[in-house]
Amino acid sequence: FQNSVLDAQLTVLENLKYRAALYGIRGEAFRTRLAEVTALFQLEPLLKRQVGKLSGGQRRRIDIARAIFHQPKLLILDEPTTGLHTADVHRLVDVLQRLTDAGNTVVVIEHNLNVIKMADWIIDLGPEGGDRGGTVVVSGTPEQVADCADSYTGQYLRPYLHGNSSAEN
Repeated sequence: FQNSVLDAQLTVLENLKYRAALYGIRGEAFRTRLAEVTALFQLEPLLKRQVGKLSGGQRRRIDIARAIFHQPKLLILDEPTTGLHTADVHRLVDVLQRLTDAGNTVVVIEHNLNVIKMADWIIDLGPEGGDRGGTVVVSGTPEQVADCADSYTGQYLRPYLHGNSSAEN
């Protein structure tokens, strides 16, 4: 979601428990999955805290943990790195890689080039609001997109793939 869907009045644990209950995850199954998700996103110190009192980055981590709690086969994320610190972005990329390695489909709409360069497949829809915005300019591997002269994403991705990581996002 573009904005957090967590209940600000509940604790992190209560939010995760509520989400799990919607999918019939209770008892030992809940405790097992809670331990897994808590470890993935380092949520242990946050579990008893009220969501409304957390930072934006903390809420983003919990939103993503909530989204994967029931182990969906298809996950669609819209700019999941917004508000995350660098270490959290790396953790998220690791989690997404684990999901795809397990045979899940993960679709990410993203502007962070450090995340984009890790993709298996990119669809460049052109610059927002531009003449070609919303139409497929190129699709392919990160290298194929970077090699496309017409690709707005490729223009910015090229330095990342050729060893110059000082490029701006």
